[in-house]
Amino acid sequence: MQPISNRPGFRQMGVRRFGKVNWLGLYTLSRREIMRFMSVWQQTIFAPLMTSALFVIVFALALGRSRSEVMGLPYLAFLGPGILMMTVIQNAFANTSSSIISAKMQGNIVDTLMPPLSPAEIMAGYLIGAVARALIVAAAIALGMALVIGQGLAHPLWALGFVVLGALLMGGLGLLAGIVAQKFDQMAAITNFIVTPLSFLSGTFYSVEALPGPFRMLAHWNPIFYLIDGARYGFAGVSDAPALRGLLVCGLAVALVLFTAWRWLATGYRMKA
Repeated sequence: MQPISNRPGFRQMGVRRFGKVNWLGLYTLSRREIMRFMSVWQQTIFAPLMTSALFVIVFALALGRSRSEVMGLPYLAFLGPGILMMTVIQNAFANTSSSIISAKMQGNIVDTLMPPLSPAEIMAGYLIGAVARALIVAAAIALGMALVIGQGLAHPLWALGFVVLGALLMGGLGLLAGIVAQKFDQMAAITNFIVTPLSFLSGTFYSVEALPGPFRMLAHWNPIFYLIDGARYGFAGVSDAPALRGLLVCGLAVALVLFTAWRWLATGYRMKA
C-alpha cells in the first residue's frame, strides 16, 4: 500500500506539511487516541489502578511481616516498581492493539489509512496515545506508592526513561498484534498467552537471581525483565542487572519493534485500505 502522501494528486489536496511532516494530521490522530481512552477513563485508567492496589493489598495481607527483604528492600518496596511497570506495559499494549483491531472489525480503519498521513506519522499518532495513557497510569501508581508505602524516586530520570521505553515497546507490539489479528479472539489469545505471561514472569514479584540457572538465563533474554528491573532501579536504586545494559537492550528492542510496525504499515500488511 503506497502512502497516500506519495500518491498522485496529493499535492493538490491543500494539506500543508512543514518539514515533510503533516503536523496537523499527526496532532489530530494523537488527540483522537488520547480522547478515545479518556472518554472511558473508568475502564482505561481507574480499573488498572484498582488492579494494582489489589495486588499490593493481597501480597501485604498474605505475607505480612513474615517475608524477608529482597535485594535489601522491604518486600512491598521491592514489589511496587514491578507492579507499576507491569501495569504500564499492559496498558500501552492494550491501547494500540484495541484501537487497531476495533477499527478493523468495525470497518473504519480506512478513516486512518486514507488521510494524508505517512506510515511513520500513523505509527507516531498511535504511540503518542499509548505513551500518554502509560504516563497517566504510572504517575497515579507512583503517587499511591509514595503515600501508602513511602516509596520515593531514587533516580527520577531513569524511572521516566524506562516507563517511556516500556510504553513505546509494548505500544509497538500492540500495533503489530492489532495488524496481525483479524478478530477479537485472536487478540485475546495474544494477550493471554504472550503478553500476560511475559509481564508476570519477568521479575515483577521476585528477583530473577533466585531462579535456577537455565531460567535465570532465559529471563535475561526477555526485554520486559529489563523494563521491570530498570523501573526498580529508578524508584528504589537497586537492580538485578546494570541499568545501562537494560537501557541498551530495551532501546534495541524498541527500535526493532517500531521498524517492523513501520514496515507493515508502509506495505499495508493485513490492513484493509
